[in-house]
Amino acid sequence: MKIPETVILIVEDESVIAETIIFALESEGLKTKWVATGQDALTYISQSTPNLVILDVGLPDQSGFEVCKNIRSFSNIPILFLTSRSSDLDEVRGLESGADDYITKPFTPQVLALRVLNKLKRFKNSSHGSLDGGVLLDDRAAKTISLEGVNIDLTRYEYLILSQMMSYPNRKYSREELLSAASLDSESFDRTVDTHIKTIRKKIVNVKSGYNPIKTHRNLGYSYEV
Repeated sequence: MKIPETVILIVEDESVIAETIIFALESEGLKTKWVATGQDALTYISQSTPNLVILDVGLPDQSGFEVCKNIRSFSNIPILFLTSRSSDLDEVRGLESGADDYITKPFTPQVLALRVLNKLKRFKNSSHGSLDGGVLLDDRAAKTISLEGVNIDLTRYEYLILSQMMSYPNRKYSREELLSAASLDSESFDRTVDTHIKTIRKKIVNVKSGYNPIKTHRNLGYSYEV
């Protein structure tokens, strides 16, 4: 199964600082994406799903606090503030806006990288491998997914497809990516995925009427929406 890369979004308008962060994270095998404004960050997150965001407060177009609140309106990905604002009031404001951590500059690159890795590990253990949206529960050890305490009777392929989408909520998956996630031959027809998705939806509705977390994106594929 092809596992999506771990991508850290860096939102920082000072190139020297951004380059230091990029070097520290990529030395740990992480992939990075750097943007310099809040709007660019929101645009990127709306189109992709980074695993963690490192966010500066003093951005040229808007406050990092506002960017954080905006992200929190649709995503629970970890957000780490990295800023020169060191007052207790700013730290409280940052955490109240939805951030998971608040680090002040200057910082030690190695320590920053370790804190990022710890955040990723905790988020994966508490969210990606367990609960999503307050309704679906993915027990990866047992390879079962339950809905409000009721196990959904999924086939192996159906489980692998739904589990993959749950791992990265709101991310749009192509049919080819879902074929790979389910360990199906790449030569299988697109309608194979469509058939599995249709069956998964039916089984979910059988447990909870009217609940449809799987969204279709025309000419793109599918996503699991929280």
